[in-house]
Amino acid sequence: MFIIKCLDWWESIKVMEKSILVKFGRKVRLERLKKNLSQEDLGARAGLHRTYIGMVERAEKNVTLRNIEKICRALDLRIRDFFKDF
Repeated sequence: MFIIKCLDWWESIKVMEKSILVKFGRKVRLERLKKNLSQEDLGARAGLHRTYIGMVERAEKNVTLRNIEKICRALDLRIRDFFKDF
């Protein structure tokens, strides 16, 4: 029973992690499109590869705090403003 509860807990953590990545990726895409930037443009402005931006937008990457800062700066947004309606 303990093992089953641990597995259930672990699965719920993975679902929550995935949902936050999806939410973050959608927000990056929304802000990028508001500024009429391609993934390549945003990547160049942020110092990140265009494929990395695509992976973030598709929730395939767990983004570091450093890269969140780079993406926000490239979008001309303060971090707190990016997450304001999160």
